[in-house]
Amino acid sequence: MPVQAMYDYRATPADRQENFHGNQLVYIGWDQHLMFCSPVCLPLPPDMPFRDLVRDVLPGAYATHPDWAHIDWDAVEWNVDGEPFVPDMDAGLADQGIGHKSVIRFRTPGLDGIGGVAS
Repeated sequence: MPVQAMYDYRATPADRQENFHGNQLVYIGWDQHLMFCSPVCLPLPPDMPFRDLVRDVLPGAYATHPDWAHIDWDAVEWNVDGEPFVPDMDAGLADQGIGHKSVIRFRTPGLDGIGGVAS
């Protein structure tokens, strides 16, 4: 049901990209691993190579999961903003269409959470 304000409501969103000192917010979720209940949101440089995201950023968010050590990174299936995605590991995030508030999801075939129950 649509909502209509009682008066002329004007607001400036606080999560605009210019408020993040050159970074952009990127949401990242690991499918079938609900130990992490939702995607993490990280401020990342738009020119960060995808390889640095995988090597340096993702472990800080997800390495506590027992499946992490078993990921075959060559088999990972990526999705950006609801579309299948094949990353160029040496290209920057923005160069690959990953923008402010984009959602990156990754699936690790054969790893479906603790005991295979998506946890």
